[in-house]
Amino acid sequence: MFDFAVLAISSMLFVVDPLGAVPAYLVMTEKDSEEKRSRMALRASVTTAVVLAVFAAGGRYVLNWFGISLPAFQVAGGIVLLVVALEMVRARRPTKEGPGELDEGVEKEDVAITPLAVPMLAGPAAMTTVTVLMNKAVSLEQQLAVYLAILVTAGVTYGVLRLADGISRLFGRTGIQVLTRIFGLILLAIAVQFLLDGIRAVPWS
Repeated sequence: MFDFAVLAISSMLFVVDPLGAVPAYLVMTEKDSEEKRSRMALRASVTTAVVLAVFAAGGRYVLNWFGISLPAFQVAGGIVLLVVALEMVRARRPTKEGPGELDEGVEKEDVAITPLAVPMLAGPAAMTTVTVLMNKAVSLEQQLAVYLAILVTAGVTYGVLRLADGISRLFGRTGIQVLTRIFGLILLAIAVQFLLDGIRAVPWS
């Protein structure tokens, strides 16, 4: 139970990558007051949690509907995470928002739901990860651990966004890139584990 909870929390934190969203968040909220930033940080975190919780609860039914086996989805999820992790190791933020979305975010009055929560935080990789984790859960305790991971991730995301100015000054762009590389290495190991678990679960005979 404890090991699975650690896996779930670390997977969600690294794939959502709130620290990597700090530069874009600061650009999009540059002209906003501190009070408005606080509201947007809260709304973005709550929206991220809700979106991921929906995928945690309904992901397996979607797989069943399309006739996709868990091993196949684990392998696919591992590949998605692998791509994201490699981008992070290269100190590039995974493709969760395009230039057009960032420009739109600068112009929008409220960026909390889009593009901040979706797709920057709760992007395809995060949705895939939470679905794989929920399908790997073999007990009620492990399923609850996935929801706990979502709550922890949302809480950390809120804290990071609220402290975005201080984090940017403390670490600078270079420091954030170094941390992103470290997180990417850890996520890379998790992605490989997802792949191996999926391959081992395939009924070869």
